Amino acid sequence: MGMAITASAKKEIRASARRRVFNLRRFRTMRSMIKSVRTLHREGDAVKARTEYRAAQRAIDKAAKRGVITKRTASRRKSVLSRAIKPNA
Repeated sequence: MGMAITASAKKEIRASARRRVFNLRRFRTMRSMIKSVRTLHREGDAVKARTEYRAAQRAIDKAAKRGVITKRTASRRKSVLSRAIKPNA
């Protein structure tokens, strides 16, 4: 990829880098929350897993709202996680 020449192109590179930082943070937060729900469920702490699931759900929705993941992906992740922590699963 070539270097940006115009001022607007240079500005867009800076803005893009800034957005990337926020998007990565939001994505990593979402992934770590999903992982913590699965870990809690695996360890047998169902009450904490359900509480953490609600927080993970919020993180997934925020990621979808900001365009980090699509609405469909968010829906699927919540669905899969919900099924994973159900008592009979």
